[in-house]
Amino acid sequence: MLLAGGAFLASVAAGVISLWIWPADTDSTATQSAIGLFSSHDTDQPSMELCGSGQRYSCVVDGDTIWLRGEKIRVADIDTPEIGTPGCDYEYQLGMRATYKLRDLLNAGPFSVERIGSRDQDGYGRSLRVLTRNGQSIGDMLVSEGLARTWTGRREPWC
Repeated sequence: MLLAGGAFLASVAAGVISLWIWPADTDSTATQSAIGLFSSHDTDQPSMELCGSGQRYSCVVDGDTIWLRGEKIRVADIDTPEIGTPGCDYEYQLGMRATYKLRDLLNAGPFSVERIGSRDQDGYGRSLRVLTRNGQSIGDMLVSEGLARTWTGRREPWC
C-alpha cells in the first residue's frame, strides 16, 4: 500500500505487529535492507532440514550450528555434543537428539537471529549469534531439555 509519498509494509507474526515506512524514492535494494534491519522476526524464514553432503544454504548442521540463507551460524550461547567427531557413543546419541530438536525448534515458528558481544565470528569463520523466539533463547530451550550446556567459553567433555 502506498502512502502520501512513501511505501508501507505491515506484518503480523507470532502476535507481533511490525510496521515499516520508507520514502517514495527508496529503491528496492534499500527497502529490502530496511526490512532486514527493522523487522523483529523474519516472516519468510525457510524450512530447516538437516544438512546433507551437498551445497548448504538453510539447514541444521548439528545442535549448535546452522546455515541460514548461505550464512554459517554458530549458536553462541550453548555447547552441544559433537556428532562429527564424538568422543563416545553417548556423545553421538545426545548430539543427534540435540540436532533434531534444534531443527524442530527452528521450524516451530519465526525466530530472531541476534548478535551478542563484540566478537562477530569464531575461529572457524562462523557468525556467532543467539537465536530467540519471543525473547527466549532457543539455546536455553535445548539446555532445559538436557541436550546442551550454557556456553562458558570453553568446551567440556561429554563422555
